[in-house]
Amino acid sequence: MRTQRFGGFLLVLLAAGCFPGMHATAASMDGSEKTVMVGGAAMYPSKNIVENAVNSKDHTTLVAAVKAGGLVDTLSGPGPFTVFAPTNEAFAALPAGTVDTLLKPENKPTLVKVLTYHVVPGKLGAQDLMSMVKSGGGKAMLKTVEGDSLTVRQSGNGLTVTDDKGNVANVAIGDVFQSNGVIHVVDKVLLP
Repeated sequence: MRTQRFGGFLLVLLAAGCFPGMHATAASMDGSEKTVMVGGAAMYPSKNIVENAVNSKDHTTLVAAVKAGGLVDTLSGPGPFTVFAPTNEAFAALPAGTVDTLLKPENKPTLVKVLTYHVVPGKLGAQDLMSMVKSGGGKAMLKTVEGDSLTVRQSGNGLTVTDDKGNVANVAIGDVFQSNGVIHVVDKVLLP
């Protein structure tokens, strides 16, 4: 059950980033909690990443990867985590066969390395990241759970995230707050 919940949440993140011009919107479903709509589903800040997972059917690739990597329990834990969540479209842009290869059981260590490269310890919202970029002279270096670094820069009113290989991902939807962190939907898979 926990795996299904987490998978659904990641699907929400992926779907939201798949459509150019799609933005998160704030809504209050029952008046008691401000939510963000991602991919047509409400993300509740009082729930953790996994508990929000059941809300969308649009992010199958990241869901499959998280399940195959055995990271469901970790990402449903207390954290806090900042997750840069790539979309299905981002995974589809990888060379042919890459995703299928990563999802094979014998490649689990590599898959976990790629997935945890998208996770930074702490709860860093867009304003936190912007402040870090400004105080860093135009860029912020973030140490990932995987151990390598990501570079965040401001791009217009938004943010970009650059991996160690020079791939640049745009934050398509930021500040999807969870009880155990925050998600920023990105349009590219980041590679350590």
